[in-house]
Amino acid sequence: MDLLKKYWPTAYKVQKGDVNSLIIQLVILLVVCIVAGVLIGVLASIPVVGVIIGIVGALVDVYGLIGIILCVLKYLGKVE
Repeated sequence: MDLLKKYWPTAYKVQKGDVNSLIIQLVILLVVCIVAGVLIGVLASIPVVGVIIGIVGALVDVYGLIGIILCVLKYLGKVE
C-alpha cells in the first residue's frame, strides 16, 4: 500500500463515506486528464512528436483511471 500512496497521494485524501472529498478528488483527476488530452490533441499533429506524445497521453489516462478507481475504493472503505 505504501507504493500506491507514493504514486497516487490524492486518492488517499478521500475519506470513507464523505461525498465531498470524493467529488473534489474526482474533479481534480478529470481536469488533469482533460488538460492533458487537449495538449495531446494539439501536439499530435506534429509527425515525429505525435507518436511520443500519444504514448505519454495514454500513460496519463491510465494514471487518471487508476486514481479514480482508488478514490472510489477509498470512499467505499475497501482500501486503507
